[in-house]
Amino acid sequence: MRKHIFAAIWFVIFVSAPSLAAAKPNILLIIADDMGLDATNCYAIGQQQAPMPHLERMCESGIVFENAYAAPTCSPTRATILSGQYGFRTGVGAPVAPDGSDELSVNTPTLFDALNETEYASNVIGKWHVTGRRSGYDAPAQMGVSNYFGLYSGGIRDYFNWPAIENGREVQIEGYSTSVLTDRAIDWIGGQDKPWFLWLAYNSPHAPFHLPPKDLHNFDDLDDSQAAVRRNPLPYYQAMLEALDTEIGRLLSSLDADERDNTIVIFIGDNGSPNQVIGDLYGNHKAKGTIYDSGTRVPLVVTGPGIYPARSDAFVNTTDLNATIAKLAGTSTNAADSIDFSPVLHGGTGDRNYVYVEHFTNRQTRGRGVYGWSIREGNYRLIKPKDQPAELYDLDKDPLEQTDLLASGGSAQARAISEALIAQRATLLATEN
Repeated sequence: MRKHIFAAIWFVIFVSAPSLAAAKPNILLIIADDMGLDATNCYAIGQQQAPMPHLERMCESGIVFENAYAAPTCSPTRATILSGQYGFRTGVGAPVAPDGSDELSVNTPTLFDALNETEYASNVIGKWHVTGRRSGYDAPAQMGVSNYFGLYSGGIRDYFNWPAIENGREVQIEGYSTSVLTDRAIDWIGGQDKPWFLWLAYNSPHAPFHLPPKDLHNFDDLDDSQAAVRRNPLPYYQAMLEALDTEIGRLLSSLDADERDNTIVIFIGDNGSPNQVIGDLYGNHKAKGTIYDSGTRVPLVVTGPGIYPARSDAFVNTTDLNATIAKLAGTSTNAADSIDFSPVLHGGTGDRNYVYVEHFTNRQTRGRGVYGWSIREGNYRLIKPKDQPAELYDLDKDPLEQTDLLASGGSAQARAISEALIAQRATLLATEN
């Protein structure tokens, strides 16, 4: 009963105000770091979901995308959103090195460049990790972000004491990072007097796993010691997710009624869950860092004015957030690989026919993850691990990708499907220049 009451409340909050049709919506993009489908009750995968009531209410009141795909790791996912281009065009195929040798070029046209041509205020708060030392701490400003604050690289060693970039300079921050980033978001939003877009990139629940402040979660029986975390990181990961959800709720509650009624909220994970917390759910494929579904199919939920509760099978690549956010703000980016999926938000159909994922680097891989590429069309997904034979899966019958249809040569039908998907990728790569 309580669940249905909350759904009704959120439905009224987001879709009932008749005066919103002509108003330009605010847009809030929330990115969770290392959160796969298995981490949330919005998707029925595994038995290890964290309690995230605010996200679950968003899932009940908005659109839940069943087939949203990211890169297997953080930097390439963020680069695809920022640029609207696949990694083979930008050169970002894995976490950006600290020296920035494989970073996203600051000359890349970005979503923020497009938004800066509109009346929208825009900003990034939180994890950046698309450039390194080569471009320096003013890289966000060079790419159209006027007031960046957050952690510049891939992660932090201590959630309670960590380095951040503010006004182009490194500063040391004391305070729980999930709460500090929420505070900054609340302050920035409160200072706007025109429509706004905020890219809020939390570093939670990325390692190091830990016990968050006790007022943010209900895992009161956990031992707050590193030895306990190492023995069983899953409940600490879940506590981090509940703390993240609590702070998302605080952020949304900070908006006054009119602003909240006119805000589109997009929630997405940047790649699969950490391998330390998934157990044997995906067999040998693991999750984060792999090109399998377990590492690349991510939660994507959108709520807001005019968006009705639904679950959508539409294909979405993270590149598509670029064109979609631009369209919601009344502009366009013309990014090469970005397809606007905003019609899906209002009951229409999507225009993407396939999803493409890649994971590559010129640096030594140290044996981490599964590199290569993958392409999906319909129910069939072709996986091509680097230096290994291709694999084909029917996700309708085998959603966890445990039965390779090309094993031992495969059937004539499987080989034909594989060849067609390989040709589809070749056509895509032919557009590189």
